[in-house]
Amino acid sequence: PDRNKNRRFKRRKVSSLTINKIKTVDYKNVTLLRTFTDERGKIIPRRRSGATAKEQRMIAVSIKRAREIALLPFVKD
Repeated sequence: PDRNKNRRFKRRKVSSLTINKIKTVDYKNVTLLRTFTDERGKIIPRRRSGATAKEQRMIAVSIKRAREIALLPFVKD
């Protein structure tokens, strides 16, 4: 019972989509999508971006669509 005494409350991250009140993510908005990919071009996970599950699905679909039509790279070397 005393194991959790020293744990501090960690505040939940808030997504940049929520802050900027963006309802939909468009695959043509490359500058927004780049904020949700890391330096290697991989999609950033929810725990790092702070996105909700719904937002994360929307982000992932948009990034994949942008990759298909060569707006975003699949891998950066």
